[in-house]
Amino acid sequence: MLNTNLKHLMTEEDVARAIKEHASVMICCGRMGPMCIPVYRAMEKLENRYPRVAFRDIDFDSPAADGIKALDECAAFMSLPFTVYYKEGRVAAATSGIQSEKEITERIERSFQ
Repeated sequence: MLNTNLKHLMTEEDVARAIKEHASVMICCGRMGPMCIPVYRAMEKLENRYPRVAFRDIDFDSPAADGIKALDECAAFMSLPFTVYYKEGRVAAATSGIQSEKEITERIERSFQ
């Protein structure tokens, strides 16, 4: 399990439920490494600012992450974390690698208008 204060997705059913139950979902799929930790920390800070967005994490090495890794939008990704933004059940955006809080905020604003 990832050492974050985010809600963790542990199974593929958890992923599907989060996407179904929330109109706007940001899922960060990664490890506890130097590229991922800043993204988790930014997400933790942004949860209060964006209460309509469900912020979730998932361990990249768990079988539950297979669906995220198999997305067409993630096919060319070469670095962790994979971050996927779902709006009304569909992928609105996907990014990989380290991102600043500002970059994440901009992506949220664009993806969840």
